[in-house]
Order: sequence, then C-alpha cells, then structure tokens
Amino acid sequence: MDARAAVSRFAAAITRREWLALAASIVVPAALADTPKPQSWPRNKPQPTVALPTLDGEPWKLSGQVGQAVLLNFWATWCEPCQAEMPALQRLSARYAQASLQVLAVNFRESPDTVRRFVANTGMGLPVLMDADGSAAKSLGISIFPTTVLVDRRGRIRLTVSGECAWDQEPATSWLRAALQSA
Repeated sequence: MDARAAVSRFAAAITRREWLALAASIVVPAALADTPKPQSWPRNKPQPTVALPTLDGEPWKLSGQVGQAVLLNFWATWCEPCQAEMPALQRLSARYAQASLQVLAVNFRESPDTVRRFVANTGMGLPVLMDADGSAAKSLGISIFPTTVLVDRRGRIRLTVSGECAWDQEPATSWLRAALQSA
C-alpha cells in the first residue's frame, strides 16, 4: 500500500470530532497557550525584604534597586515551563536594558554547581540570584514555578505572574511599561 492510500484509510477511519481534535493539536502550538493572569500585590500587605547572593556570591538587595524596574523570575533547572520562558525573558532584558529594567533569574533551592552547568549548557545570559533555602520565594508567597515578580521604579511590588508567560509580547509588555512609567 502506498502512502496516499494509507493516509486516506486513516482519514476515513476516524470521526470528524477526532479529526478536528487532532488537527487542533497540531496547528495550535504550546506558545499560544493562555497568558497567565497577573495578581496585584495587595496594598496593605507588607513587602518582604529581598536580599540574595548572585551566582558569583556577590550581595544583591531589592531595596538597592530603587529607580529601576525589576523583574524577578523564580525558576529551577528541572522546571520545563521555566526553561521554555527563558528565551523571552532574555529578549525582554535586551529590549528594555536602556529603559532601566533589570531582569533577574532567581534560582530556587539548587546548588551553584547545578546552576552553573545549566547556564553553561543553555547559554542563558540573565544575571542569576540564588534563593538557596527558598526563603525569598516563601516570603513572596511563591509555590509555583515559574513565578515572576514585577517591581516598579519606586521599589514597590506591582504584581506577580505564576506560570509560563511570553514576557516579550502583549499583554506582558504593557505590564512592564506601567512599571517603568512609575515615578
């Protein structure tokens, strides 16, 4: 039996509903999945102090970043959605570098050696902060990975986004523009 005959037999054997489901799964890529909904940081909820070392051991404090918008992306090397959104975060970082946006990858509870191997193997170019004991994630209420925290220029947490997001596309870029415009 030739290939055309096999395809014709297959097409005749499945129902219309099955055919449409199969076609939809092929045509709609995962990248077009629903954008996660941002959650505003409650005004009456205190903001935690975030102070973490970089992958190289240098101290970093969120309170020292006033005047710049900051995007803290909490991730882990074992998290596939985290890996999938990294290229968009890197493009976003390059696109908004001159607009005083810092995009930082905050690794959750992994060893520096594990993170260094991941960075070397993937070519990830974002600065990495180490949340070795998970205390920063806990203080921000993060339990899903990836979760990203957007901080405006005044150092105020504006929102959190749980789940994979196309950070270099709308609506995420409008969330960023609002944080960058804050005085």
